[in-house]
Amino acid sequence: MTLERATDVLNRNGQGQVLRFWDRLNGAQREALLTQIASLDFDSLTRMRRMLEAKHDAVPAGEPCPADVVTLTAAARDAAVARGEAELRAGRVGVLLVAGGQGSRLGYDGPKGAYAIGPVSDAPLFYYHARKVLALSRRHGVRMPLYIMTSDANDAATRACFEQHGFFGLSRADVFFFMQGMWPALDAAGGIILDAPGHLFMSPDGHGGTLSALAASGGLADMERRGLTTVFYFQVDNPLVEVADPAFIGLHLLETADISIKVCAKRDPQEGLGVVVTRNGRCEMVEYTELTAEQKNRRTSTGDLTFNYGSVAIHVFSLPFLKQEATRPLPLHLAHKKIPTCASDGTVVKPETNTGTKFEKFIFDVLPDARKVVTLAFDRAEEFSPVKNATGADSPATCRRDLQAKWARWLMQAGVTIPTDAAGQPALRLEIDPLYALNAEELLKKLKRKAES
Repeated sequence: MTLERATDVLNRNGQGQVLRFWDRLNGAQREALLTQIASLDFDSLTRMRRMLEAKHDAVPAGEPCPADVVTLTAAARDAAVARGEAELRAGRVGVLLVAGGQGSRLGYDGPKGAYAIGPVSDAPLFYYHARKVLALSRRHGVRMPLYIMTSDANDAATRACFEQHGFFGLSRADVFFFMQGMWPALDAAGGIILDAPGHLFMSPDGHGGTLSALAASGGLADMERRGLTTVFYFQVDNPLVEVADPAFIGLHLLETADISIKVCAKRDPQEGLGVVVTRNGRCEMVEYTELTAEQKNRRTSTGDLTFNYGSVAIHVFSLPFLKQEATRPLPLHLAHKKIPTCASDGTVVKPETNTGTKFEKFIFDVLPDARKVVTLAFDRAEEFSPVKNATGADSPATCRRDLQAKWARWLMQAGVTIPTDAAGQPALRLEIDPLYALNAEELLKKLKRKAES
């Protein structure tokens, strides 16, 4: 982009202040600033400014009701597994991993997916996800592609992690990296914020940006080229996830759903999980921050929480629905933040109060567009223990505990005696490579064969 072009497009969109320090920039700084300006989506910027003028997100009218939640009977599970495994064998399932976050909250300088979580091996989070994809590929005799959304902050380091570990056994040709989009922040007057004389403050556009980033990167085209029909979606911080669970895949297909969502019972009314609801005849997600105190604590006649089931970002999409939503502008969500700002004299001010607004898109905002949504309950002890906080709940310590407890259950089901401590937890460190066994049944078969040989 040339200076003339940048000046024109900025002035036409009321953002001429972006170039106010141009004369003091060197050649490299000017080039970098022009590159940032060229990346701006001015249609989205217009929407951001309108939201800022309204001073809040649009809140739907009408009382939300909890969406129906499916709990599979044994017969229904068998049917779903059979359908899901047929789809897996046909090579029509892909895996989409959202991994744009950094490990800063864990005191780790790098991609969260590279954080060491293995109780014995110190293997990174990426290891468990990639090895599950590899195990499924070998079990079903197919090449299952893994699509990984990175961010501007961790793309290079994520790729380096996969290179360092030999792609965890996966073929390089079956791992597709793509970067999340970045958006500027706005000041109170709707102006783009500079955090240095020649640099726009930018932040990720949210997990809803997965769709537009997939389209722009060629990821959706790659899915079509491979003949995929179904895409399993999850986030990097949960190593207990059952990647491309055949029962979940199969239920989604049997119900001909556009999107299916796994939910689990909240551990308490205040847990920060979104809730799938119906409102005005459409399905949507209500964030935990949007529920009133009364709604969070409301109980049914049986004493259960009315809004009992929370979403943990485990989804299945039909590919046609993903393609459809990639062309539609998702709603924007705003957050007021303390953003470093370039003052009029060019110095950078680090504020103590909120000085600007960031904007994000959320993946669950596709729900109202879906013709059919399936919400499936799961046991969180088996499938959900995220690594979010340095200590306390949802920390590395609780995640390692839950990983080992799961593997201990598998071993005990196979007849192996596992010593436990006073809390009933395994008294020794355990770890099972997903490539060796994806579930208790597979472990039992392996151990039986080993005992008989």
